[in-house]
Amino acid sequence: MDTLLSTFETAVKSASDWVTFAFDIPSAKAVVFGVPIRGHLLVEGLLFIVILFLLSQKSYKPPKRPLTKKEVDELCDEWVPDPLIPTITEDVKYDPPVLESAAGPHTIINGKEVVNFTSANYLGLLGHDKLQESCTKALEKYGVGSCGPRGFYGTIDVHLDCEARIAKFLGTSDSILYSYGLSTMFSIIPAFCKKGDVVVVDEGVHWGIQNGLHLSRSTIIYFKHNNIKSLQSILESVNENKRAKKVRRYIIVEAVYQNSGQIAPLDEIIKLKEKYRFRVILDESNSIGVLGSSGRGLTEHCNIPVEKVDIVTAAMGHALATEGGFCTGSARVIDHQRLSSSGYVFSASLPPYLASAAITAFDVLEENPNLITRLEKNIATLRKGLSNVQGLEIVSDPKSPIVFLKLKKSAGSLKADLQVLEDIADHLLKEHAVFVATSKRSILDKCKLPAGIRLYVSAGHTETDLEKASEAFKKATALVLADQ
Repeated sequence: MDTLLSTFETAVKSASDWVTFAFDIPSAKAVVFGVPIRGHLLVEGLLFIVILFLLSQKSYKPPKRPLTKKEVDELCDEWVPDPLIPTITEDVKYDPPVLESAAGPHTIINGKEVVNFTSANYLGLLGHDKLQESCTKALEKYGVGSCGPRGFYGTIDVHLDCEARIAKFLGTSDSILYSYGLSTMFSIIPAFCKKGDVVVVDEGVHWGIQNGLHLSRSTIIYFKHNNIKSLQSILESVNENKRAKKVRRYIIVEAVYQNSGQIAPLDEIIKLKEKYRFRVILDESNSIGVLGSSGRGLTEHCNIPVEKVDIVTAAMGHALATEGGFCTGSARVIDHQRLSSSGYVFSASLPPYLASAAITAFDVLEENPNLITRLEKNIATLRKGLSNVQGLEIVSDPKSPIVFLKLKKSAGSLKADLQVLEDIADHLLKEHAVFVATSKRSILDKCKLPAGIRLYVSAGHTETDLEKASEAFKKATALVLADQ
């Protein structure tokens, strides 16, 4: 090795002479260790020696010892995290409205009181005296939260009371609570739908269902939005597949579709379910407290026994004016989730005061059925006022608390349509103190539903609020569409 290093040092010292010799006089000869060698062979030999030298070196391995406090501090000082929100440059105009109060029928936006149509507060229970009193008592008794999952030390008696109250209200055997409304569906779907199972789902379902389908890794088949013929055609094709008969098969729909305001024809879906032997998962987030004479949802609205639907789910952040979600059905369905549903097993349980508020909301609903009547009246009033707005048309169901408006004539693309609708929404807020929001689309969306303006109607809206909104829409659309 010493001889090799010595040769390498000698080669480095006269490298410039050798390179000149090799390339300027390629036919010349040099004498190395008494052996005559041509110039290019000398350079190749040098490179070979360098390669051998590098291969003989040991690779660097970081020490196995833990980092010292000084080294940790140095690494932390050097680390620069990426911003959570991209920097907004001067050429990008972005001025989102700032909500400064509770999102009731009236709210404060940018310091100004406005009529609010962006909150799914269908029964107007947000801020209700009985709900607030219930929350206060629960806070005094239980504190803010359990800080643990239900299966460990997170179950409190009020959770069990709330689950029993939901089951009693809907006429089912048992119920299970989730601590976050949006996570309810994307925890329940993977709990039942596994790899290889077949799930037939409406292509217009909301993001929570889409995410649950993605997590399930099941075979997903979409049928056209709220189209029974498309659903039947798919069920027939699935039934013809011998392999599909040996796996679990589900149909997933929403009672009231959040992305269109349309109501699912549950009576026809149940007939197909029984004919082709599928199970049905129904999301009643926008129908509990809204549809049916007593607010028990789509099953009551269609006069269908609730036990014909295998799994019923709902978020409690809408008509019930609290937070969290629930699933209800047979005891077997509920027991399965207590060990298999990630949103239940791994998440901290619902804060007790929210469970208490949910119980009170069901009590208020049963004591005041006129809330549903008032909501139905408000929906009809607003639809009538918006029916002849220039350039817009209503695509939602007459009974839906979500009034969905789209452009009669497209601006040429989804992006262009959305920009026109956002201009209308901005004008309504700034000039008429009416707060509405345009529909957004998830990158997971399979349905190419049109862009639209979505208005959530509440029993808390007054007739004056509804008339103001109708007149504001007429003026705003006439002004914005005239410039197009």
